[in-house]
Amino acid sequence: MLRYNTQQKPLILPEYGRIIQDMVDACIKLEDRAERTRCAYAIIESMARLFPELKAGGQYHHKLWDHLAIMADFKLDIDYPCEVIAANALHTHPDPMPVMRKTGGRKLYGRYVDDMIGMALEMQPGSERDTLCRFIAAQMKKTIAATHPDAATDTRVFADLADMSGGAIRLTPETCKLHEYIVPQPVVAKKKKRKR
Repeated sequence: MLRYNTQQKPLILPEYGRIIQDMVDACIKLEDRAERTRCAYAIIESMARLFPELKAGGQYHHKLWDHLAIMADFKLDIDYPCEVIAANALHTHPDPMPVMRKTGGRKLYGRYVDDMIGMALEMQPGSERDTLCRFIAAQMKKTIAATHPDAATDTRVFADLADMSGGAIRLTPETCKLHEYIVPQPVVAKKKKRKR
């Protein structure tokens, strides 16, 4: 009677196919260690023929031996020519990446504005710091104009800048005039009149 693949045990590495998996299963059942080792080398040669593009990479033999160990469910007792992956190292997860969160600041403006405010706070008072503060305010107004055009006022930007800097940077509409950003309206295509 014909057995369908759905009735057989699932493949561990399906890219190698059922035949290679059957060869690995037969190799595990061999009694003699030397014979198992010879059989494993033959399986590796067959695996390498299936994927010749692996040779373009560096240590492709090492990868094939790792795949053989995985397909054998780490039950193949042979003399491996290289160190293969351990069973417990197969399902490890990387350490979570640290997320840089700053207290204060506003999500609307982004991290770069926060960073620029931090740079301005570290600078000595003078014309260079004043120029940077005006640049930061202009960037903040441009950001607000892009997302909330009605709220893009100089007084709001100056209040937010003072709040984000802990009151260290204070600009006023009398001392600093910011550019007025006009958000262009989307162009609506005109319908063409059909000729009759």
